Amino acid sequence: MQAFRKQELLMGNRFELSVVADDEYWANEQVTLAINEIKRIEAKLSTYKEDSETNLINRLAGIEPVQVSDETFQLIERSIRISSITQGAFDITYGSLDKSLWNFDRNMKALPSAETAKQMIRLINYKNILLDKANKTVFLKEKGMRIGFGGIGKGYAAQMAKSLLIKNGVTSGVVNASGDLATWGFQPDGKKWTIGIAHPDVAKLPFSYLEISDMAVATSGNYEKFVLIDGKKYSHTIDPKTGLPITGIKSVTVISPNAEISDALATPVTIMGIEKGLYLIDQLTGVECIVIDDDNKLYTSKNIKLKENVSQRHRER
Repeated sequence: MQAFRKQELLMGNRFELSVVADDEYWANEQVTLAINEIKRIEAKLSTYKEDSETNLINRLAGIEPVQVSDETFQLIERSIRISSITQGAFDITYGSLDKSLWNFDRNMKALPSAETAKQMIRLINYKNILLDKANKTVFLKEKGMRIGFGGIGKGYAAQMAKSLLIKNGVTSGVVNASGDLATWGFQPDGKKWTIGIAHPDVAKLPFSYLEISDMAVATSGNYEKFVLIDGKKYSHTIDPKTGLPITGIKSVTVISPNAEISDALATPVTIMGIEKGLYLIDQLTGVECIVIDDDNKLYTSKNIKLKENVSQRHRER
């Protein structure tokens, strides 16, 4: 048995699919089917494709409800549930945030005023997504509202690809959606998959690592996209309640049995902050979390079993 891997640019991100098998032709066939599944999801959800269901919903915001597929309807339903449990820290209506406010290029020298930011977020409100379950319609109450699946789509696609591969008889593998990972089974040598938690300051160096199987991992961090203003680092993650970027946390990693859930929770924990974020995670069965703050101190949810580089400081709550 060996792991056969293929990389492809999907959903604007680099995906790597690994399948453990003893037949290379069969393994590659399975990977191709999984890639086609991700492309199908991308066509349905992407805001970059004119005829996607997402764009149809956005075009008719404030005008009329849009009938969508069961799949899209249920994903929006689940998104609203996550918004509810995170008190709005996760919100798919973030799409209405004006990108000109936050371009995060290195020329950005000042924050917008709190008043300007507040004005820009006036259309962000998951409670203004009206769902009609009987007719499978979605209606955005206000003109100019936009939904987007950037905070959950990669994880959903990884989970769906994993499910398809398992259904087709693949007993072990990893779907890596640009750092959001869905794993199952074991490596060819029978060991669990080793997953590195990215170092927030040094690219490609693990801060610590986990050994997992049948689990999913997602990380939200400011180590790749941020601005420095007056010597202070501001994350590209925007708090939907204020319109301003969050500070204090370098990265959040969420581990759960489901890639969609891990993906959807990583950013809200960042927004909620260490104490509230970890309190939320501790209430959720089977979900764990690792937080690295601006001083490289490490915090974990209550049941985490983390293997660290000995040079790193570890701090339990």
